[in-house]
Parts: sequence; C-alpha cells; structure tokens
Amino acid sequence: MADVTLQSITKRFGKITALDDVSFSIHDGEFFVLLGPSGAGKTTTLRVIAGLEHQDAGTVTFDGTSAESLTTPERDVAFVFQQYSLYPTMSVYDNLAFPLRAPGRRIAEDEIKRRVGEAAEKLRINHLLERKTARLSGGEMQRVSIGRAIVRDPRIFLMDEPLSNLDFKLREALRVELKHLQKTRASTTLFVTHDQIEALTMADRIGVLDHGRVVQIGTPYDIYDRPATTFVAQLVGSPRINLLGAARAEGSVRVPDSPIAFSLNGLSGALPREFTLGVRPEDVQPQPDGPFAGTVALIEPLGVETLVYIKAGAQTLVSTVPGMSRLQIGNEVRFGIARERLHYFGVDGVRVGAR
Repeated sequence: MADVTLQSITKRFGKITALDDVSFSIHDGEFFVLLGPSGAGKTTTLRVIAGLEHQDAGTVTFDGTSAESLTTPERDVAFVFQQYSLYPTMSVYDNLAFPLRAPGRRIAEDEIKRRVGEAAEKLRINHLLERKTARLSGGEMQRVSIGRAIVRDPRIFLMDEPLSNLDFKLREALRVELKHLQKTRASTTLFVTHDQIEALTMADRIGVLDHGRVVQIGTPYDIYDRPATTFVAQLVGSPRINLLGAARAEGSVRVPDSPIAFSLNGLSGALPREFTLGVRPEDVQPQPDGPFAGTVALIEPLGVETLVYIKAGAQTLVSTVPGMSRLQIGNEVRFGIARERLHYFGVDGVRVGAR
C-alpha cells in the first residue's frame, strides 16, 4: 500500500476546467472519500491518479516519488468502476483470475488459485466461481468486480461510485462489507461518490469537491459539524440544513419576517451585518415552552423519525422529531433552537464565527 499525494493538479478539457488546483493526500491504509455532485471532477481525479489522464499542471506522488514517468500498469492501482466491466462469457473464477494472468506477471497457477479463493471467501462468492457472470445479479457482479481488484494487492484501490447502480438494501450491505474489507486489509482506498450517506458511514476522511475545486477536507464529524461553506452544509445531512437569511442589530440576531431572534453571545465581532444562519433539522425541536411559535405546515412520518415542517412567519424550518409524532398539519407549535449548534455563513457562503 502507499501514501498518495496530489499537489496543485489542474486538468482541462478544451475550455472546461475539470480540476482546478486540486491538492490532498491519502494516507497509507486510509479510506478517503471524495464527495461531490455529478460534474464536480471526481472521476477525472481518479483517472489522473491512475495515469489514464495526464494533468495540465501539478504532480501526483506515490510514497513521495513522482508518478510522472510511470505508466498505468507501473502505478499499480486497482480500479473498480461504476459499471461492472466483467467478461460475460467467462466464469466468475476466470474473471477473478484475469488480472493475475496478464502478460508479464508470471504468477503460478497455484498462487492464482489461492488468491482467487481468498478473495471469493472474503466477498462470499465461493459458490459462484463456476457460474458465468452473465447469469449473476447486480450485487453479485459488483462483488466479482471488487474481487478482481483485491486479488492484485495493489498500491491503492480507486473506486468510482461502485454502489450507485445497486438497490438500497444491497448498497447498505456492501457498504458494511467494503469498509470491513478495507480495515482488515489496511488497504489504501480512494472512493468517490455523490452519496453523502456513503461518505459519512465509510470514510476516515472526506474531501468535498465543487466544480473541480476542493472546498473542505476533514473527518465525517468535521464535515457535518463544521461545514466550511453553505455548499458543504447542504451537501451533507438529510434532511438538508435550514439556511435562513439573517442580520445582526443592537446585539442580537434576527431572521426577517419571522419570530426568530436571540442575543449574539459574543459573536458580534465575527459576524457581518447580513449573513446566512444554518440550523440542522435535529437542532429545531418542538417544546411546550419553546421561545418561538409557528404552525405545522407538513408532516412526513418515516418510522424512526418524523419530519415536521414548521412555518414561522414567512420562514419554514424542517425539524426532525424522534419516532412517530402526534403533531398534525395546522397545529400551533412552540419550538426551540439549539443555539450552541448554530452555523453562520457570510454572504459569500463561507463559514464565519467561532464554533
């Protein structure tokens, strides 16, 4: 395994800048997730690391050594694609063995059999080894695709949204298996996704990409609890964070056209006169003696929790309530906001304030 570092990587396709001065490091044995919407530059980043695309500027290093002169095979990376990329006329065994039989590897058939057997056991596909891949389900094909990568024991695993074509239950199961596999093998892994649940549940660290630029790197806790921008705040968290236009005046924070107002608590020096207030839905809680009043505009029961939409003046806030709530549309409700958990962003969308 290896430490992999990208330093000031820029990649253009004609007039489109896919990556704009991208820098981050993946530590040996780390599960690093690159999170961003479609078109953010995630796949291009993988292809640059693998040597499938050549950057216009910047460097890629493996263990401190430049990869500039290395071909894709010499970089020794294993790519797991969104599409399964299997040979449908081959058996599962032969698909798993295929990377080990590549010209120049000279791996004995006994060793190939051992590696394929170990990978199949870890991925629970032993019973499928003689079956043609064309007869497999989506989840089975993705397991085989992952198995083709792990038999090689590469420097780094590059995974390009490998779970996005699976249904919810399969994604949930494979998330657990992938994370367990990565930890038991201590494998260096770069996993790209647009799914914030995958990022939060699997990553040691997350890098957030927005239009080809890295806007924040941190642990899942950092990304969720201290988002660097409103973009990050909206990208991570379900349901989405409440973002409210606000202003400070006379030592207090006020949300226009709503009853929401409270003292600054020492933030006056850090806050601009006008800013955006971020409130996570779990930090908006109906309380009999809450300081603010509103009306229930919508209820969404989800079993383990209920989403309550509270209209307070001209503003509507989403609140998450544990379990099944007895509130009904049209009910008057008082609510509180966890002020110590608030997020403050300038008009440019960048985080301000001490928390």
